[in-house]
Amino acid sequence: MNSPQRIAAPPMVVLLIGILAVSTASIFIRFAQKEASSLVIAAYRMTLAGLILAPVALPGAVRSLQALKPGQRWLILFSGLFLAFHFGAWITSLEYTSVASSVVLVTTTPLWVALLSPLVLKERIRRETWFGLLVAMAGGVLVGFQESCSLEAGKLICLSPQDFLGGRAMLGNALALFGAFMAAGYMVVGRQVRPVLSLFSYTFWVYSISAAFLLLFVVLSGEKLTGFSGMTYLWFTLLAVIPQVIGHSSFNWALKYLPAAFVSLALLGEPVGTTILAVIFLKEAPGTGELVGGALILAGIFLASRSGTKK
Repeated sequence: MNSPQRIAAPPMVVLLIGILAVSTASIFIRFAQKEASSLVIAAYRMTLAGLILAPVALPGAVRSLQALKPGQRWLILFSGLFLAFHFGAWITSLEYTSVASSVVLVTTTPLWVALLSPLVLKERIRRETWFGLLVAMAGGVLVGFQESCSLEAGKLICLSPQDFLGGRAMLGNALALFGAFMAAGYMVVGRQVRPVLSLFSYTFWVYSISAAFLLLFVVLSGEKLTGFSGMTYLWFTLLAVIPQVIGHSSFNWALKYLPAAFVSLALLGEPVGTTILAVIFLKEAPGTGELVGGALILAGIFLASRSGTKK
């Protein structure tokens, strides 16, 4: 009789470590933004993450790439491009809007996946998913409302449409949403090529391609890539090691032992953890609109993810 396979660590503990790890990303980014541009931060994050994975993944990754069909190689290329746009847009959003708004809005990725799936993967969306989308959209409106209106002497004072659309917070929120949409593109494209590659091979190539595109964007924008203080290089390194390598690797490991739906829903803990860390380290407390709107967005994602999709 075969003895049951022993698990090195409790999956729930590893999942919790992953949530705590990814929750630190916005804090490290804000500290790095004091000296470096957002594109440079994104480029360092993905470049260092790829270099960390290289010793383990590179031998198998080269063989796996050679075995792929040309069409599958194009899918990996586009997956890396989408990931580059995701990090470039989302990290830039933190220059313009609050940590709470940015992280909650970028967490809407599952909703965009649900909308893209019928077009790309020929999957039909259930009615429960549509309901979740509507709830999340209502939350998004509230988050935007928080940035544009305030109560003064018992009166509701709102920005004009011109000021609202041209405001910094509006731009930041739009960039966070665009980042979520690009992450959805990365996930939908990745779904079509991930089954034929090992996890390490796929992750290494996507990170490396994403890093290459981000470095190209930095060069084209004329931003400097060197000459930063030691603390800024430390933030770059921590950003690559803790949220990127430890955080995402923890989720991937937990998927071996826990249902995918449970792991995806557990990711909703990231905005909560990030908001708490922002209050502690950045003294950035969310407003009422952000709290209520964020709760609606997370509830909508929960409903949409729970209902799933069917072909």
